[in-house]
Amino acid sequence: MEGPFTIFIVEDDPWYGQLLHYHLSLNPDDNVYLWTSGQECLDNMHLRPDVVTIDFSLPDISGDRLMQTLRQRYPELPFIIISAQNKIATAVHLLKMGAADYLVKDDNTKDLLWNAIQKLRETSSLRERVKSLESQLQAKYDFSKIMKGNSPAIRRIFGLMEKAAQTPVNVSITGETGTGKELVAKAIHMNSGRHKKPFVAVNMAAIPTELLESELFGHEKGAFTSAVARKIGKFEEANGGTLFLDEIGDLHPAIQSKLLRVLQERELQRVGGNERIKLDVRLITATHKNLAEEVRNKTFREDLYYRIMGLPLLLPPLRERDQDVLYLAKYFVDEFCQEYGKPPMTLAAEALNKLRAYAYPGNVRELKTVVELAAVLSNGTEIEPSDILFAPAGHDSHFLGTEKTLREYTRAIVRHYLDKYEDNVPQVAQTLDVGKSTIYKMIQDGEV
Repeated sequence: MEGPFTIFIVEDDPWYGQLLHYHLSLNPDDNVYLWTSGQECLDNMHLRPDVVTIDFSLPDISGDRLMQTLRQRYPELPFIIISAQNKIATAVHLLKMGAADYLVKDDNTKDLLWNAIQKLRETSSLRERVKSLESQLQAKYDFSKIMKGNSPAIRRIFGLMEKAAQTPVNVSITGETGTGKELVAKAIHMNSGRHKKPFVAVNMAAIPTELLESELFGHEKGAFTSAVARKIGKFEEANGGTLFLDEIGDLHPAIQSKLLRVLQERELQRVGGNERIKLDVRLITATHKNLAEEVRNKTFREDLYYRIMGLPLLLPPLRERDQDVLYLAKYFVDEFCQEYGKPPMTLAAEALNKLRAYAYPGNVRELKTVVELAAVLSNGTEIEPSDILFAPAGHDSHFLGTEKTLREYTRAIVRHYLDKYEDNVPQVAQTLDVGKSTIYKMIQDGEV
């Protein structure tokens, strides 16, 4: 635990009180105070003790009465009762009242007390750490930190996210690939009243249709040939919290009807089971498709569409956030340099103009990749226009359709042009506006 640990000893026997005070004061990091009456202890609570040891038999108030009074005022404060009585009934009564420990006065008491306080110190340290982590987690999902920018379009989204976090209604998020739909969903959850409960994300398009019902609703052992054990589905995992169904526009019609029934009845049955399981789940969905159009085309159920719609959030593409491109580019450069221990880098004016002129079909995700690649290719502390490479023409959707490392993106770009120009390195270097040595080195290292 950071900082001193403050200990109150409430003991009316001067000799015994001094013995305990001396023993506990052997730790120089602790502040130990000795009080000879219950009232003296109450009068000094402004010193904010971390633990109070109480003699069961005090001259002005009984130990259990003092503990009860303090617990009402300071419910999280731990107490240790020290008594000459060794009656089990008394010990059980005080422990039920909330005492952290009950020690009988004998030759070993001072050592037992020392050990008990060390355990409380560890518990207190853990509690503080949990509070700190919770605070950090809340700060991490601050809306303005997960979605950088100050354009009118983004400010409108922040306002809607705030409303979504304050209400229990379902939320439907639409937007192009790379606009940050899952980040928005998680931020809404972490700022809602459900933030201490699970956030479970499912990419509907990534799960085969024949497995999707089991994945969402779970199954019982023996429900089908490969069901060798009970499986808890995503809805049950998210019970009490938030379930995020990404790419819901790709949901098979057969599963759409089953999902609708679960949402209407707020309960489910596992595949192959009879038990009805009550649900308390906040649903957030996302898709890059126009669901209203899918309804008109009869590929998405109209009743399910209205059930999941709730509060709609349309995330703007980066091309509609013109003034945010430069802000984001500078942010990604700083983040990259800090993460990889590189000296601070800047973007030349011409490089900023080049970034601003591009349409970014892959949105923020693509901008981040382009900027990080430029930081790698740069030979100095300033990123030049020649360091900025965009996805090969005609390969935008494929290029950014899967998650890759920065090195893999770099290889893909260079390999594309080497194939296009039949390994003519000077031509590739001229097209990509990089030095020939950069291409030759990648070939020599076996990276392309």
